[in-house]
Amino acid sequence: MFTRIISAVVALLIFATANAGVKLQSTYDSIVDKSGNISLPENFRRDWAFLGTWSIAREDVETSSAASGHGAAGLHNVYTQQTTIDHFRETGKFPDGAVIIKELLKAETSSMTTGTVSRGTVVEGWFVMVKDTQGRFPSNPLWGDGWGWSLFNADQPASTVTTNYKTECIGCHIRARKDDWIYLNGYPVLGTAK
Repeated sequence: MFTRIISAVVALLIFATANAGVKLQSTYDSIVDKSGNISLPENFRRDWAFLGTWSIAREDVETSSAASGHGAAGLHNVYTQQTTIDHFRETGKFPDGAVIIKELLKAETSSMTTGTVSRGTVVEGWFVMVKDTQGRFPSNPLWGDGWGWSLFNADQPASTVTTNYKTECIGCHIRARKDDWIYLNGYPVLGTAK
């Protein structure tokens, strides 16, 4: 009896582990085509885990609508699959098929009873990164350094405007090179690997 219970538990763990990988592998079946073209995942705001928000500082404080002159020019909300968070917390690495979506929002600043606040208003676009540990698309200029890179404008969410990640994307990620090109300090939910 005890042996059957242990066997059932082991089988369940193997099934769960295999299915966790399948969910991420499905990235290459659902949002990446055979040529490496990336598409924007549907319903990520509703179905995916929220990693964090970056506030883009206003460079010209005189244009702020808040009386104090402070506020954000934009907000970047970042999402990923829950399985990506779980894997990263366990291993300290992003798994193959992990997707990072940064939603770019214009910000509006105003005074409230709690102080000057900025909130996201209009979506300007989405930046999507797809983890590739296998080097699947060596001749596609949107893939390299372990990721696929694509920017989508809000008025054309069905097609990327990115033509080459080396000239259009990697420059903003240079300071995060040691952390697999991701600014981990903005995502406390990832925790520290065990």
